[in-house]
Amino acid sequence: MSVSLDNGPGADLAPSRRGFLITVTAAGAMFSASAPAQAADSFAPTIWYDIDRAGTITVHIIRAEMGQHVGTAIARIVADELEADWSKVRIDHVDSDPKWGLMATGGSWSIWQSYPLYSQAAAAGRIALIEAGARLLGVPASACVARNSAVVAGKASVTYGDIIARGDLSRKFTEAELAKLPIKTPAQRKLIGKPAPARDIPDKTNGKGVYGLDAKVPGMVYARPKLPPTRYGSTVASIDESAAKAVPGYIRAIALDDPSGTVPGWVMVYADSFVAADRATEALKVTWTSPDAIKVSEADLQARARVLVSDKTKGGLVVEDPGVDAAFKSATSTLEQTYTTATALHFQLEPVNALAFEKDGKFEVHTGNQWQSLVLPWLAQALGRKEDTIVLRTYLLGGGFGRRLNGDYAVGAALASKAIGGKPVKMVMTRADDSRFDSPRSASVQTVKMAFGEAGRVTAMEHVACAGWPTEAMAPFFMPKGANGVAYDPFAISGANHWYNVGAHRVRAVGNDLANQTFRPGWLRSVGPGWTNWALESFMDEAAAKAGVDPLAFRLKLLDASGKNAGSAPNSVGGAQRQAAVLNRLAAKAGWGKPLPKNTGLGIATSFGQERDMPTWTACAARVKVDPSTGAVKVEKLTLVADAGTIVSPDGALAQMEGAALWGMSLALFEGTAFENGQVRDLNLDSYTPLRMGDVPDMDIEFIASGEAPVGLGEPATTVVGPAIGNAIFRAVGARVRDLPIRAEAVKAAMKR
Repeated sequence: MSVSLDNGPGADLAPSRRGFLITVTAAGAMFSASAPAQAADSFAPTIWYDIDRAGTITVHIIRAEMGQHVGTAIARIVADELEADWSKVRIDHVDSDPKWGLMATGGSWSIWQSYPLYSQAAAAGRIALIEAGARLLGVPASACVARNSAVVAGKASVTYGDIIARGDLSRKFTEAELAKLPIKTPAQRKLIGKPAPARDIPDKTNGKGVYGLDAKVPGMVYARPKLPPTRYGSTVASIDESAAKAVPGYIRAIALDDPSGTVPGWVMVYADSFVAADRATEALKVTWTSPDAIKVSEADLQARARVLVSDKTKGGLVVEDPGVDAAFKSATSTLEQTYTTATALHFQLEPVNALAFEKDGKFEVHTGNQWQSLVLPWLAQALGRKEDTIVLRTYLLGGGFGRRLNGDYAVGAALASKAIGGKPVKMVMTRADDSRFDSPRSASVQTVKMAFGEAGRVTAMEHVACAGWPTEAMAPFFMPKGANGVAYDPFAISGANHWYNVGAHRVRAVGNDLANQTFRPGWLRSVGPGWTNWALESFMDEAAAKAGVDPLAFRLKLLDASGKNAGSAPNSVGGAQRQAAVLNRLAAKAGWGKPLPKNTGLGIATSFGQERDMPTWTACAARVKVDPSTGAVKVEKLTLVADAGTIVSPDGALAQMEGAALWGMSLALFEGTAFENGQVRDLNLDSYTPLRMGDVPDMDIEFIASGEAPVGLGEPATTVVGPAIGNAIFRAVGARVRDLPIRAEAVKAAMKR
């Protein structure tokens, strides 16, 4: 593994005002540096951090921790701008509370959204501390600087802790003043971009870290759900407890009543231990009345998607430039291909679980969750009580990857507790339960077309993608309307609205209604771009071949940063020029154009990551070797280059790129299930076979030096590895595969074609 990183000089970061919540009053938002009435126990200039008399700085983190060390990265943002002593900084992952605003961890949003929020809050705190420290030192504030958690004037200094204990922290900032606060330039940063061990590593390795599965309270009972044969529509007809009663420790079984419709048809099995609950659940006999969804197969889902894709009246128009149809009509030639992806599961290490009970007028749910703001309304509806009487307690996540954005399992645990009078219930799902109740990444079907004019010039492009829509199922308020007035799921189409200049461009997103009726589609690491970029970047190689142009040169010509692809401040400065720069650097690193051994190929793919308003320019080169006798594919090396703007935490950034790239490879070659009789076929890791350690290739990862706004790194690499592998296979043996995952038999069949 090699990695290079240099946060050298660059354009000054212009912080966004996005979501800067400090204090809401009748007059609006205001930053207040006033000490509390009881004076100097602590200084809490904003809700985002506080400083005590000892100078300990506690940064409050609303993002879920699932191995990405997000708390460390956000704390470094605060510490750098606050001029804090890093050894005095602590991290606090907070419980749900309306004051935090949107609590969500996904979409590679965490650093992108947090940077302007926390850096501006820290800058305001630093200014207030300098002014109060200057008064204590008897010098003008202009004569002081903040350094290492102290205010310094020449040889005199006073620590932040002493300022809090003795000083007058009365400075207030209006909204207008906050907007003008100076934020450090890249050259002034001391902690951001510098390596530092994550603060939570010791607790994660010595057993002190507490995950949702570890949560316990006195007097709790255990429960496991007996799941119905379909996600929706099944109702309990009868329960036979006779065999379950023979299990020592068994307590009872209750059919849950769920007004929210989140866990319909569930029967909760209670016992005095999880072992007993597990065995009793297996012994319990339940009869359900089930809908037609019990018959749905993967082939049905794909067939329905193909019908919907071909119907031009369906879906929302995400991009609709003038002249698309005219360009295709007058084209000298056209190219059209269809690409598919199979249903994919999360299989996070820690199966979903939750501990729920009522205490002192509050209903508590203890669990690991990625989107507390989404789950609270479901809990309120299910329990029949107000949201402000429910609190989600925060725990470490033993893997999330989008599964815990959907906190539906919390509803089952809460209803289980309510059903027995609010007594504490620890609900744990087995691996098979977790698989059956997963929110899979939907199977998808996509059609991509391109029109060519004189001299092979690209004049138009159309991309239609059909899949189950997670946002429609769980967060329809996040769905915008397209150019035709039809709402669409942005997280199921992002990536198709690319930065290439292809003339007249159309992108249509179509929801697979059969998929949404059969299961609850979910967000899985990279979400829509995990399938849209598979089609887009595979197609770019096919289009280059049709035009008789090298695939690298073909892409670079289209990444001309003209018109809508020019980019804009603060997040996409430079636009497609930066994507072209990443691609050029990748080609140089990977040795594009150099001869390779027989049956070995080098494929490339590039992307802007997740969303156009927070582009992470990413490119991958995959070197693969194909066994022509079997079609087996071996990935020998992955080379990746990314421009993610300012890199806050180099270690975290590298880990995110590594994990995302390997997941992309896993989805490309190893992962994938199928629906059979209304449920996923694979329930455990014996038949669902993700990437194993022995298959991990050499990796070479580089971050482009940049002082631009930091964007996201959790997912972009996932989107480029699959198409890079597919393109490499073609260059190795001339076999074009258009379905994910890529199986050996498909490669062999394509070779014959």
